[in-house]
Amino acid sequence: MALPRYAARTSEGIASLYETVKTMAVQFQFKPGQRINEVELARQLNVSRTPLREVLNQLMVEGFVTRAVNRGFIGRPLDAKQIHSLYEFRSVLECGIVRVACQRATDEQLAVLRAAVQASRDVPEDADATRLLALDESFHVSLARLTGNEEFVRSLESVNARIHFVRWIDMRQGRRSHTQAEHLQIVDALQARDEALLQTLMGRHIGRRLDQITDVIRTGFSTIYMRDQLEDQA
Repeated sequence: MALPRYAARTSEGIASLYETVKTMAVQFQFKPGQRINEVELARQLNVSRTPLREVLNQLMVEGFVTRAVNRGFIGRPLDAKQIHSLYEFRSVLECGIVRVACQRATDEQLAVLRAAVQASRDVPEDADATRLLALDESFHVSLARLTGNEEFVRSLESVNARIHFVRWIDMRQGRRSHTQAEHLQIVDALQARDEALLQTLMGRHIGRRLDQITDVIRTGFSTIYMRDQLEDQA
């Protein structure tokens, strides 16, 4: 993978370095359980180990990498129970979000949201999974913004990043047709100001059983290691 070079001595450089290393972690370019070679990564990014370690420490706090005694930083696990816990947290968070949004969003804001959902339906089902997932995440963040509470937005963006890879696999497996129909149902319930229905719809929309997550993770592991083989052959 060709990586950009950074002027990591500046705050802008640190921010850029953080975003790149975070993207690598989100996409599991650091394999689960694999020791991150700081020397090699610093060389690839053309930075010293000091700013890189600062970034890795921040990502460890945020749950994107882990650390072990005598091994240093390690790629985070792709673990079904952990992912299930994140989905559970997201479900509770977003049920709270739609409840507050139902109370605070104006009719005009909800009309804009409906128009955005309807426009996104024009994107074909076989479009790139990254694009489809971006549309889905945008819808949920838009809901959070309707609350007028930035803490909801920050919390949602954080959990979305940690389950991004699993949700990307979901999109590749054709879940998008279900999500689009469910998005419109959620908007309908918002416009009807039906809080009880919103709780049901959002819980069903986000909820994932442990066996479903396990199946997606199996595909995720195959994707991670097949990706490396394809890159080696390129």
